[in-house]
Amino acid sequence: MSSAAPPVTGQDHSGPDHLWSVDEHLEDILATVRPLEPIELHLLDAQGCVLVEDITVPVSLPPFDNSSMDGYAVRVADVAGASEEFPAALEVVGDVAAGQAELLHVGPGQAARIMTGAPLPPGAETVVPVEWTDGGLGEGPVRGMRARSLGPEGATGHVHVYRPAEARAHVRAKGSDVKAGDRALEAGTILGPPQIALLAAIGRGTVRVRPRPRVVVLSTGSELVQPDTELGTGQIYDSNSFALTAAARDAGAIAYRVGAVADDAETLRSTIEDQLVRADLMVTTGGVSVGAYDVVKEALSHVADEDEAGSGIEFRKLAMQPGKPQGFGSIGPDHTPLLALPGNPVSSYVSFELFVRPAIRALMGLDDVHRPTTRATLAADKALTSPKGRRQFLRGTYEDGRVTPVGGAGSHLVAALAHADALIVVPEDTESVEPGAEVEVVLLGR
Repeated sequence: MSSAAPPVTGQDHSGPDHLWSVDEHLEDILATVRPLEPIELHLLDAQGCVLVEDITVPVSLPPFDNSSMDGYAVRVADVAGASEEFPAALEVVGDVAAGQAELLHVGPGQAARIMTGAPLPPGAETVVPVEWTDGGLGEGPVRGMRARSLGPEGATGHVHVYRPAEARAHVRAKGSDVKAGDRALEAGTILGPPQIALLAAIGRGTVRVRPRPRVVVLSTGSELVQPDTELGTGQIYDSNSFALTAAARDAGAIAYRVGAVADDAETLRSTIEDQLVRADLMVTTGGVSVGAYDVVKEALSHVADEDEAGSGIEFRKLAMQPGKPQGFGSIGPDHTPLLALPGNPVSSYVSFELFVRPAIRALMGLDDVHRPTTRATLAADKALTSPKGRRQFLRGTYEDGRVTPVGGAGSHLVAALAHADALIVVPEDTESVEPGAEVEVVLLGR
């Protein structure tokens, strides 16, 4: 089913020289990308997915009063005033283990040896930890119980208790975790390990969710070679496809990386067509500028969806740095959205954060698709300058309300990006930001 709708910005962006703002481009993407249709999945398959329904608790947790300690289930009056000098001596009437169907009855002067998680037996009012007893050995306080297979006699005889216990001490009450009828999880929750555990605990084996989007990442460039191979003259390693695939997975997608495609339009079109079968979103990097070898632009500028007027990929210039050249649209019989990013590694990654990550989160059905932002004091040796009319995104490190630029303003510094955990935003109408000024910061990895 299609995950894209026709662009609905309502803006007139005709003409090749129109300069899109960052907000306009993002608005167009988010207005076009549709959340994926919900499906029913088994719990472990639903990890990382977004719930589409509220989950109500069908049975209280725990479903019965149970012991939170290994020890002895007793009556309060029978251990009142117990001490090491004057211990309470109680008859042991048997064991109560977790999962045991038939329960013993604890009468006056009696105790049942009980294990953690086992139901509190009828007649018992509290639990005395085994460390407060002699374990039935008559030799003073013990540290634990002997395994039943090694000492079956521990379930009978007598036990000495050296400390009193209040009513319902070391007892987890029925429904103390959640009660039947409570709302366990809200629609819109991303299912992580704790949420999966809760669903299993209340007896849910499947759940209705929006699936994780399938994202195919494809880099272009005849100069690109794979890591662990020898570089030839004029060649560089393909880092973009690795970075973007990892970023897509970090955003919540199931991401597939395609090896670099050479600068040939027909090969690129064929590769994209082959990959559409497993894509809810396509991401390309490289070949979107104005050069003679910008193959993505050449291959996709005149490609439109079948039976959908006005569709296809539109290549744009954005009022931002880095990342001015961008492409966006939909392609193929299912109108799969495609984002074409620049090939410069830092431009590509910044573009992913600004545009692709929100698109992935929108496909997941999340309401809040953006990274958190904050205001911070600029810690720098000199002013940050920015071309007028462009919004600039600079790498930085954020800590305790202060942000420090990393690696200068050069957009090609991959090493600087690797050490950054924030993007410093310099607005379009600001040509410089002085040290000590307050700036907007996008917090990465949060």
